[in-house]
Amino acid sequence: MRVFMLGWEFPPFISGGLGTACYGLTKAMSGIGTDIIFVIPRPIANPYSSHVRLVSPQQRAGGAAGIGEFSASGESAEFRLDEFENVRFRAIDAKLNPYNTPAGYDQEKARLEREVIKGGGFVSADTIAEPIAATATTVGGGGGGATTGPAKKVDQNQTNAHYAGNLMDEVARYAAMASDLARAEQFDVVHAHDWMCYPAGLAVAGASGKPLVVHVHSTEFDRSGVNVDQRIYDIERRGMHAALKVIAVSSLTKSLIVRHYGIDPNKVEVVYNAIETNGNGLGFDERYNISKDEKIVLFLGRITMQKGPEYFLAAAKKVLEIMDNVKFVMAGSGDLIRRTIEMAAAMGIGHKVLFTGFLRGADVDRVFKLADLYVMPSVSEPFGIAPLEAMSHDVPVIISKQSGVSEVIQNALKVDFWDVNEMANKIVAVLRHPPLGQTLRQHGSFEIRRMSWTDAARSCVDVYQQVVAMMK
Repeated sequence: MRVFMLGWEFPPFISGGLGTACYGLTKAMSGIGTDIIFVIPRPIANPYSSHVRLVSPQQRAGGAAGIGEFSASGESAEFRLDEFENVRFRAIDAKLNPYNTPAGYDQEKARLEREVIKGGGFVSADTIAEPIAATATTVGGGGGGATTGPAKKVDQNQTNAHYAGNLMDEVARYAAMASDLARAEQFDVVHAHDWMCYPAGLAVAGASGKPLVVHVHSTEFDRSGVNVDQRIYDIERRGMHAALKVIAVSSLTKSLIVRHYGIDPNKVEVVYNAIETNGNGLGFDERYNISKDEKIVLFLGRITMQKGPEYFLAAAKKVLEIMDNVKFVMAGSGDLIRRTIEMAAAMGIGHKVLFTGFLRGADVDRVFKLADLYVMPSVSEPFGIAPLEAMSHDVPVIISKQSGVSEVIQNALKVDFWDVNEMANKIVAVLRHPPLGQTLRQHGSFEIRRMSWTDAARSCVDVYQQVVAMMK
């Protein structure tokens, strides 16, 4: 089976779970002998890459571009990675970045990152809330402006994504270039990950006559509540209806696809994500200004409406009314970062809330090693790989019932995202009662060992075989 795969995110260019999922799934598919041509919108080679290594950039005839470069004619660069024996990566010159923010926010984000580095890794809300307020501008969408009161219930009518002004042009450019590239390739099926790649999938499938499979990692309803961007919705709907099969990352996502996009449920196959369990062996890092008798509660993910940072802070305030020796670490970036920082300060808990900025590689391992508990209060989470990563680091987890991952793991505490009282109670229970945390760690570690990317890869291959047979 030869697969022409389209994705917009792959390590080391990771901004969310999609890159992690594409990495794990593609590696496992390569391991079971599936040949893949993976088309990405940017070069893979990057100094942040620690788990994949560039082996031999392949030059195309007629004088092709070198590593991470493109010829003046827009020629694509080809890569092979040592962990992916049966995968060829084709990097084409399109810039697919789904999130955009005002220039003022970008400047402030860069300043925060400098402060994080200068401070040795963490910066507290109290330290930076006042300078942010002094330069505040409206972030828009789900970001809003300054928040001066206690946490409010998230308005799901707000949108949380800031789509770049020229993003649709880049989506069309990616589709055109992918279609041109496909003309010189032999493959049996087209596999498109997420909405930005659906137009490319449609173009390649139309030009080649090969069946299309679309993989739904998230929908516009997950990202933006009910106030969807109509352009994105139309692309998602068109891609799902044109595909012979739709892969959903959870039953939760499948039900949303059926309900909001009018897709026949028999057309949708659920393939759960998984986790690689390699361990880390990192020790306590003294550069973090945290007392050893303090408990660490971790939020790791994009700081957007979808992930529920306001509920995390509301629960944190309630926990701190009962326990003082706790700090709450928020690792990630997103359009709600400014609002979240200001909210923590306004709630009077800024000195107890630490922000790390976006973390990569070993820094993610390190922050998990520091954590006593991981909390994912997502408002709408199609799957959610981060809890599996936490469990693989022996960290007990509390997850939102409104997440796909809650369908596949049992050894986690589960709460409704809006029930901050119950969330706070469960945080206190884990921190105050070591036997509870130990039970969650032991049983959780055993549970995730049964979750395999190879199983997910085989399920995808089964889908491929179905659509090939349907074409015949």
